[in-house]
Amino acid sequence: MSVNIHDSSKAWQGYTLFCHACEEPAKTLASGKGHIYLIDMDGNVVHEWTTLTAQQSHCRLLPDGNLFYPPRDRSKIEEAGLRELDPDSNVVWHYHSRIDHDYQILGNGNLLLHTITDCMVPELGVGLKRNPYILEITRTKERVWQWRGDEHLAELEDLLTADGWDFFQERIHGPFEFDWAHNNTCQVIPPNASAEREAADGKNVRFKPGNIVFSYRSVDIIGVIDREPGQIVWAWGPGELDGQHKPHVLPNGNLLVFDNGTLRKYSRVIELNPLTEEIEWEYTADPRESFFSGYISGAQRLPNGNTLICEAGKGHLFEVTPEKRVVWDYTSALGEKGAMSTYRCLRYAPEYVQPLLRRIGKA
Repeated sequence: MSVNIHDSSKAWQGYTLFCHACEEPAKTLASGKGHIYLIDMDGNVVHEWTTLTAQQSHCRLLPDGNLFYPPRDRSKIEEAGLRELDPDSNVVWHYHSRIDHDYQILGNGNLLLHTITDCMVPELGVGLKRNPYILEITRTKERVWQWRGDEHLAELEDLLTADGWDFFQERIHGPFEFDWAHNNTCQVIPPNASAEREAADGKNVRFKPGNIVFSYRSVDIIGVIDREPGQIVWAWGPGELDGQHKPHVLPNGNLLVFDNGTLRKYSRVIELNPLTEEIEWEYTADPRESFFSGYISGAQRLPNGNTLICEAGKGHLFEVTPEKRVVWDYTSALGEKGAMSTYRCLRYAPEYVQPLLRRIGKA
């Protein structure tokens, strides 16, 4: 593992958390276990967790120094569910479910989980379908809210353009007949400028705090669920996106999206104004094909305006300024060998990490 670039005057200083999503654990991890890493800006491993599963996805550090992680999507059903680890990698809490790609920690302590269900959906054609299923649970594992994507197809049809709906139909009756949505996001929208503008204009506030962003990768659609009635109130993407991951609303009201470009063979990170549906910022490489991860990946807007990018397929994490200058660049040695991809990464402020450092004696 190595840091190739670190401009300390421009990069946002903190600690970066990531894990490897192992495709073939028997070949890459003899132990059958996985690893989650917290590194400093010089690439030094500050702490490492060992997981019970060789495949894991979106890990998050908790304020007390514990950590949440789910196994990677499509893992064995007996391995499924969200786990909480202490700094010694002991499992201190577990919710068994078919958790898939994403989850959120809510302000009241509850958890919003994206999971999957398989059932018949006549509107999508014959045969069994894999469907998005979002639920909220308490820490005592009580289910208090749920939402099923297969029950909201008519809303998508109303919101998409005619060409967008035709594209949707082509995909679900073609290459993605079974896994028609493949949702990979359930962001809870924070306070933001788009919601304020909609409220000031007397319009329906689609981007109000508490609503939920989703990302249907199979059909190149991102959208917003109005939490209270459970309706989809905004959708966009066909013809623009290509296998995207991790769309999320920023404080300025725009959406940051890792647009994988699975079919076009180059990736980009875009910042979309959802009110005008115009792209206001975009990161690509030169040559464009040199920045490409056809699957997983993500991006995070940092407090100084920089963007932290996870080019997952290469185990490559890097930070760019608004002017697209690379000021921090890190490559995982495992990623270089092609053994593993890096699912996502998150940068944490030094003060946020202090409880963990105190618990492991590194404060």
